[in-house]
Amino acid sequence: MTEFNCDLHFHGPYSAGVSKNMLVPTIAEQSKLKGLDVCGMADILQGTWFKHLKENILEKENGVFMDKKEQVFFIPQVEVQCNKRIHHLVFLPDFAAAENLKESLKGKAIFDSWGCGRPVIRLSPEEIAEKVFDAGGIIGPAHAFTPYFSVYAHFDSVKEAYGEMGKKISFLELGLSADTNYADMIPENRQYQFLTCSDSHSPWPHRIGREFARIEMKEPSFKELRKALEQKDEKKIKLNVGFDPREGKYHLTACNACYEKFSLEQSEKLNWRCPKCKGSIKRGVRDRIEMLSDGKKEHPDFRPPYMHSVPLAEIIQLALKVKGINTIAVQGMWRDFIDRFGTEINILVDTPEEELKKVNPDVGKKITSFRKGWVHYIPGGGGNYGKPVICDSKEEFEKKGKELEEEEKALANQKTLGEF
Repeated sequence: MTEFNCDLHFHGPYSAGVSKNMLVPTIAEQSKLKGLDVCGMADILQGTWFKHLKENILEKENGVFMDKKEQVFFIPQVEVQCNKRIHHLVFLPDFAAAENLKESLKGKAIFDSWGCGRPVIRLSPEEIAEKVFDAGGIIGPAHAFTPYFSVYAHFDSVKEAYGEMGKKISFLELGLSADTNYADMIPENRQYQFLTCSDSHSPWPHRIGREFARIEMKEPSFKELRKALEQKDEKKIKLNVGFDPREGKYHLTACNACYEKFSLEQSEKLNWRCPKCKGSIKRGVRDRIEMLSDGKKEHPDFRPPYMHSVPLAEIIQLALKVKGINTIAVQGMWRDFIDRFGTEINILVDTPEEELKKVNPDVGKKITSFRKGWVHYIPGGGGNYGKPVICDSKEEFEKKGKELEEEEKALANQKTLGEF
């Protein structure tokens, strides 16, 4: 058995808002630099993208797929939207299964136009799940907690959403705004495997693999992925890696126009309308999870550790104190580290501090501080990403923590305009 770093949720360039560079050769090349071994095939039901996949990904043997340069493995995957406005993550055994599923959904969605990479299917979650299972695939909620298109935005339970098919759901995708600690606060979720995936719209390493799972498999294939998700007692998911939830765009309840943050109580009193700019207030993931929590913080025996991560380019940006991760200084330093240590995951997780400092002392110190947990976050909300604050010492970490705690208390106690 081998452990593989897997990012199993992408989108292709025929979905809205996706980079034109999101093509198999580039995905494979950049995934290798990131340290990923296995990728999702993205929008496999979209006609033009399906053709691109078949031209650039080859089946080696028994459902094991690789790009033509044999840099990374791929598993057939697609995200779909149902008639309840919920997004679902689907994995399939092979190209034939994808064609069969698409045929079974004929007349229920548009698949082959530009922008239909994530097709809107005019069926319920239960009906879509049944067709996926009939095609030999597996399905679960995508980014399960975000406030617009997630299962918990529209239902109080995964089983409730999927009806009779609910008993066959084996996993859910956490998304950027939740981690294991948050997701397991909901009692029902303690029966599911959790996947951490990037849902990337860009192939560059600060997006691709920003969340991934380390999974034990004989070889990277749908068959082995299914075992990992369904045979929980085998504990084949060894590690989930992803953002601290506070860095997610929808962590706190906030205005989706000016990003002003509110408590749940304040939002209800304001009828979910921002008094500052009249924008709509969107309920955050933290508040939604607390609504459904049983108050216990416990994990099932099969749950692996969760490691918080920040893209290397973002850490370099903080260390160099420059604006933007696409600057020459940041990208040049990123390349220096990759040339020395091979992959971004290796740099962030495994390389000793002494070796990191040989490339750049300031960056090495920031990576070490991050590993030690000397990080605070200015939480995101309303569609605005949160920001990490990486401290250089335990003393600085404790001092900054007190400052942020006071700011949070002041925010909680402040009156809204509607209360004066």
